[in-house]
Amino acid sequence: MLVLIDESGDPAFKIAKGSTSHFVIALVAFDDFKEAERAAAAIADLRTRLHVKPEFKFAKSADPVRDAFFDEVCSFHFTARALVVDKAKVYSEHLRADADQFYNYFLQLLLKHDGGLLRGANVKLDGSGSKEFRQALNTYLRAQLREGQIGKFKFADSAGDDLIQLADMVAGAILRSYRGDDRKNAWRWRTALARAGRLGDVWDFL
Repeated sequence: MLVLIDESGDPAFKIAKGSTSHFVIALVAFDDFKEAERAAAAIADLRTRLHVKPEFKFAKSADPVRDAFFDEVCSFHFTARALVVDKAKVYSEHLRADADQFYNYFLQLLLKHDGGLLRGANVKLDGSGSKEFRQALNTYLRAQLREGQIGKFKFADSAGDDLIQLADMVAGAILRSYRGDDRKNAWRWRTALARAGRLGDVWDFL
């Protein structure tokens, strides 16, 4: 199993100064590596056809690009799951003050409550991080999760990984559904995933 993870929104709490009201961390899981390769090739081809450079990013894409992207990828067999954090409901001063701990905590919640999906998964996350951060996160996750959930675990640069871009687009589509200022399009791309049967559980952190 191959699992790609990315987030949308930010871990900051200065909502009045531009921080997002919600934070979404999403995973995309492929049971079949061959299917994952086909999806990656289709995304790369679509990026060329649409003249998207250097990568697909939900937040930076125009609506027609988003439409074309989800039309393309929803024909492939994957499952997406997400955890949505309304930051107004986060009361821990530790999580509010430390972005790394905020990210790590909600990442392990997403993986721990997987509905039995993950089995020896090879996990890729967007980003780089220092060697110390990567090692600490790896140790933390393995201590928190069931034995056998995760096999390999690594970071990848989204600009060079088509499937991390898929995870970004999924996370962005879900975050958009929580925007109150865009009722016309808020659910547009999340609904596309759901109608195609690609969207599993979307868990609102309470």
